[in-house]
Amino acid sequence: MKRHLKRQEAPKNWPITRKGSIFVIKNNSNGIPLLILLRDVMKIAQDRKEVKQAIHKKHLLICGKPVINEKKSLELFDILTLVPSKKNYRLVLSEKGKYDIEETSEKESSGKIAKILGKKSIKGKKTQINLSDGRNYISDLKCAVGDSVIIDFEKNKILKNLPIKEGSEVLITKGKYTGLKGKIMKIDHNEKMVDLDSSGKILRALIKQIMVLN
Repeated sequence: MKRHLKRQEAPKNWPITRKGSIFVIKNNSNGIPLLILLRDVMKIAQDRKEVKQAIHKKHLLICGKPVINEKKSLELFDILTLVPSKKNYRLVLSEKGKYDIEETSEKESSGKIAKILGKKSIKGKKTQINLSDGRNYISDLKCAVGDSVIIDFEKNKILKNLPIKEGSEVLITKGKYTGLKGKIMKIDHNEKMVDLDSSGKILRALIKQIMVLN
C-alpha cells in the first residue's frame, strides 16, 4: 500500500499548494493527516521530525486522546489540543470547501457533531449507530440515518440527536456548494434532496451531501 501520494493528487479540500515537494503523506481516512495540518495549514511545525517529536512527548491530542502517529487524520469537527499551550482547535470547512482550523474554548472542545451514516438493531433492544467520523456507538437514542448527533468525548457517549427537519441549520459537506451553510426550507423525501436558504440564496442539495448542525 502506498504511504504517500502525489501533491497534485491530494484531495481538493486540503488547503495546500500544488507546487513544492512531489509527494505528500497519504491520508488514512476522509479527513486530513495531522502532519499536513500542523505543517501546511497551521504552520507551527517545520517538518515531519518536529511533529514526531511532539507526538513522542504526548503534546498532541485528538478528541482528548494522545496521538501515536503523524499520519493520523482529523475528521470534520474533530478537536486538536496542543498540550503545552493548552489551546484547542476544531477542524472545519471554509466557505471555499477547504479544511480549515478555528480556535475553540476548553468547554466547547469537549465534544463534536457527527453524521449518522448507518444503524442496525442489536440484542437488548439497542441500536448500533455508525458515524461519519468512523466512530460506532451502542445507544437507545431515537434517530435516523442522515441525522447528526452530539458526542461527548469524556463520557464517550452520544448526548443528543439533531434530526433533519425544516428550520434546521446544515453544512454542505460535498458537491458544488461544499462549505456553505444554510437553513432547510423544504425536504423532498422522494428525491432525497433539500432546499436551503443560504444567506438569502436558495440552494438545492442531496440529503447525503449535508450535515445537520442544530
